[in-house]
Amino acid sequence: MINLVDAKLDLSQELAVYLVDTSVWIEVFARPARIHLESAAHLEEIVTCLPVMQEVLQGFRDESAFRVARSAMHALPIVEAPLETAVFDEAVDLYRLARRVGITVRSSVDCLIAVCAIRNDLTLLHHDRDFDRIARVSPLRSRHLGRH
Repeated sequence: MINLVDAKLDLSQELAVYLVDTSVWIEVFARPARIHLESAAHLEEIVTCLPVMQEVLQGFRDESAFRVARSAMHALPIVEAPLETAVFDEAVDLYRLARRVGITVRSSVDCLIAVCAIRNDLTLLHHDRDFDRIARVSPLRSRHLGRH
């Protein structure tokens, strides 16, 4: 498993930067891990956003695992913090656009996460079909990671 606690983003180098969705973190934190994130991205290429942090951390039942995960998530660079009204407005617009073309996004939080990626020119790593749908109607760059 990657050591998220020591994560630092060095923007002086030309790196791809990835926003990792909750759907991937769930698989990474599972025991045994069902997705190995280090096979998709280097640690210094990974960022998060507040909606992902909330979704990931609220799912932990074990207090010890929660504390480790919280420390690891807080060690990552966070984009769109604090969340501004414009981010929510763009997420609403994205959700409504998808609906207009016949695409139902199951979670409006996914639109918020997608907007965080789009606004920061990030590729979203995910294991959630909603993002494939969102990418069809937006400039979202996404990569679907499968289980190992």
